[in-house]
Amino acid sequence: MDQITLNDILFNPVAGKIAFSILGISLIWIIIKTIQRRLILKIKENDNRYRAKKFSGFVGYFLSILLITLVYSNKLGGLTVAFGVAGAGIAFALQEVIASFAGWLAIVFGKFYKTGDRVELGGIKGDVMDIGALRTTIMETGQWIHGDQYNGRIVFVANSFVFKEPVYNYSGEFPFLWDELLIPIQFGSDYKGVEKLLLEIAKEVIGTLPEDSKKKWQTLQNTYKLENVQYDPMVSVNINDSFVEYTLRYVVDYKKRRSTKTILNFKILEAIEANKNTIDFPTNSLNIVGFPK
Repeated sequence: MDQITLNDILFNPVAGKIAFSILGISLIWIIIKTIQRRLILKIKENDNRYRAKKFSGFVGYFLSILLITLVYSNKLGGLTVAFGVAGAGIAFALQEVIASFAGWLAIVFGKFYKTGDRVELGGIKGDVMDIGALRTTIMETGQWIHGDQYNGRIVFVANSFVFKEPVYNYSGEFPFLWDELLIPIQFGSDYKGVEKLLLEIAKEVIGTLPEDSKKKWQTLQNTYKLENVQYDPMVSVNINDSFVEYTLRYVVDYKKRRSTKTILNFKILEAIEANKNTIDFPTNSLNIVGFPK
């Protein structure tokens, strides 16, 4: 039996190509990581820093694949045949990976969402931190935290989810939401006065948002079939058994829903307190009409 010596290994063409590939890929990624640490991390603007880092990563992958292709160029014919024979098995085994990669293409070119958008994907709601070739990284909001605020949990969602479940984008092309506030008012109050009060408070709090949202909505109408909507605050009334229920509807920035509602609540409480003679909240009362004999 022939013995394999160190010289045989060192001067073996296959071993040489493997060693050259490993060294070449290592050198490529050392350079890429050095550029990311020394240059890209110093970019102050967050969006530009993220884009530069992603681009440098793609350059690294591209150069690595190019290096392997050049090193094994004389073997590509054999590899093609091998992959062709094993294609069905590989496709079955990697179907989720392939679907996730296809999902990444759909996200990037179909404009499902981009980094920084607030989305609900696969039952997870939060801000998109990163979009990789196989998964989307989300900083989660909600769950045990009331309101639309971060809970600190980072969630990884496979990109294949975009083909299986609806994708809710809270920002995207229209970064506004409509929200509502329910205000119970006691019977006998100044009903018209309540409506006027609520509209004045809402207009003061939301400021120029109706005009801003109107411009965005009109841009959407140039692309999609959409009806006109009311951008200014609106009040509707419903009569219940125990009180009159006012609903204040208003447009709000998608990231300020909770803070806007808090400001509105404070101002409404102060306003009703100041007009207590004509407007009041309902109170629970017990009327005793008689005693058993």
